[in-house]
Amino acid sequence: MKLLNDLALKYYLCSPLWQSAGCDKMGVTEQLYSKIQDGVRITPPEALLLWQEAPLSMLMHLADGVRRRMNPGNKVGWIIDRNVNITNICFSQCRFCNFCRTSKSDDAYVTTDEEYDRKIEELLALGGDQLLLQGGMNPSLGLDFYTDLFRRLKQRWPGIKLHALGPPEVAWLARAERLSYRDVLKALHEAGLDSLPGAGAEILSDRVRRIVSPAKATTAEWLGVMREAHRLNLPTSATMMFGHAETVEERIEHLVLLRQLQDIKPEGHDGFVTFIPWPFMDRGTRLAEKDGIHSNVPASDYIRMIAISRLVLDNIPNLQSSILTVGKETAMISLHGGANDLGSVMIEENVVSAAGDPFRVDPETMKQIISDAGFIAVRRDQRYMPVDKPGE
Repeated sequence: MKLLNDLALKYYLCSPLWQSAGCDKMGVTEQLYSKIQDGVRITPPEALLLWQEAPLSMLMHLADGVRRRMNPGNKVGWIIDRNVNITNICFSQCRFCNFCRTSKSDDAYVTTDEEYDRKIEELLALGGDQLLLQGGMNPSLGLDFYTDLFRRLKQRWPGIKLHALGPPEVAWLARAERLSYRDVLKALHEAGLDSLPGAGAEILSDRVRRIVSPAKATTAEWLGVMREAHRLNLPTSATMMFGHAETVEERIEHLVLLRQLQDIKPEGHDGFVTFIPWPFMDRGTRLAEKDGIHSNVPASDYIRMIAISRLVLDNIPNLQSSILTVGKETAMISLHGGANDLGSVMIEENVVSAAGDPFRVDPETMKQIISDAGFIAVRRDQRYMPVDKPGE
């Protein structure tokens, strides 16, 4: 297996590696290991215990077993899409974001129809058909702006899938228009919205949110929007940006809140189709430069987060490793620790790029990375259904 470079060997699965790390002597968790292998749901205290005491190799072994149960076979998904920012004007001014501007900024913009056409033509030429439309909460843009935009895009490009906005934008539009979350989501869906990204989750703890994004949706608002999206059967994703002001306990709480919300989705509805954790990128951010809060996620902690996520989120079918933020080697290892997807080749991305050096790949490289890690690459859509023809 080409994956097995020095970093992979350090953390790869169990065998004598975890025994030498003392795993066989940890009687406090022996029953917990058996519980996971038997497919029994773990509690928040058990998840915390695993984070604090279980060797990473054992966590990877357990999470890989859960991945195999939830996604039989040896396949890893990926997608071709394009992230287009509707606007960079945002009143939220989150302290981790270098992308947002005020309306008076010299480089403030709202993307034009001509720019959408050019970007979509480039996307289609590369074989993609999904637009990830995000951006700031621009106080000049109301619900009518977004519904008109979605209709125009669908009329000009009927085959394009719109994976757009997120809970903070929906919550803000609902407040500004004096509508319910459901009414806003229905209007957006009828105008062409195909799925709702899990943007703006950061950490689902209001203590943390008051530090990193005080003007953005609260935990209850984020979850409330997603609850209505699930009732309408809009496919959604869930995310976590970690490694800044949060505690490990708050990371676990975040996962449990997602699991609880997924538990109550209507039967037969998609709910959360995937979970995507990524590390805080701190370059030039106000969190780093003014508050002294720097990114603190080494590769081992990222893989540990992937594994714990797979163990806790027993009702969310897919787990995506953020190759954009962690790079090739760590992403490859994470596929052996619970992840079953590497996300998008990301033709365009501006928000993360403004605070770090993202790892970019083209389609052939993405497939080669997955193959080198020992898996079969499967291009998929937002619902995680394969889109390639057999042998393509």
